[in-house]
Amino acid sequence: MNLYLRKDGRYESRVPNGKKPDGKRAFLYVLARTKEQCIERVQAICQQNKHKGYCTMTITELFSEWHRSILHRVKESTAANYTMKAEKHILPAFGDMAVSNLTAHQIYDFIAEKQKADFSPRYIADIVILMKTIFKYAVRTYQIFNPLDGIVLPKRKSPEIQLLDEAEQKTLQQYIGTHQNRSTMGTALSMTTGLRIGELCPLQWCDIDLEKRILTVSKTMQRIQCPTASSKTKLIITDPKSESSLRQIPIPECMVSFCLNSRGNPTNIS
Repeated sequence: MNLYLRKDGRYESRVPNGKKPDGKRAFLYVLARTKEQCIERVQAICQQNKHKGYCTMTITELFSEWHRSILHRVKESTAANYTMKAEKHILPAFGDMAVSNLTAHQIYDFIAEKQKADFSPRYIADIVILMKTIFKYAVRTYQIFNPLDGIVLPKRKSPEIQLLDEAEQKTLQQYIGTHQNRSTMGTALSMTTGLRIGELCPLQWCDIDLEKRILTVSKTMQRIQCPTASSKTKLIITDPKSESSLRQIPIPECMVSFCLNSRGNPTNIS
């Protein structure tokens, strides 16, 4: 067993973990605070690996198989999002590699490359979480050793929300007040009810009850990628992501006359 004490006071060892794309041996590195803990962890991994299989299919083939398996239980927009992340990021980096040859070091190198390319920590984490999901499927199906176990995701930062200042709000309100039409009605509804743009776009007059002054949110609009079709993207109207998004919102008094004046198209408002 290759075991040594690091400068930071921890013990490090390594466990064989398949082969690299160039044919050289790959290793899984194990860290622990004490020598005994390190030995125990290495032995546990070795014991676990005895029961693991070796999968020679490529990661591209694994992704295709996994993607087909989840199509019946995820929304079209979700499936398209998975495809986009795989084709843009995961498959160019690992697609030709055998599933069992992927190592934790290669994954951390991949994360570092994405950080250098100025992708946000949240976006990088989403890509790695997708990889973890795909490899969990491979563990269940082919009993492989999972190189993504224990991978630490980049720390996510809270997004910085940009708000209009008081002068900008007044300017926008004045413009809407003097230009009342279906386009400005959409902006006014968002301002007064908190509707998201995806909830606003599929809104129809049948969703607005001016007598009861209630607006019903029951669907959402998204633009998704469709690489196999003649067009690169398409708009779809679907159910909201969560049940909490299905809701009724009171229509403010200031919007009632606006809606009445704008009502003329029996289909979509925007």
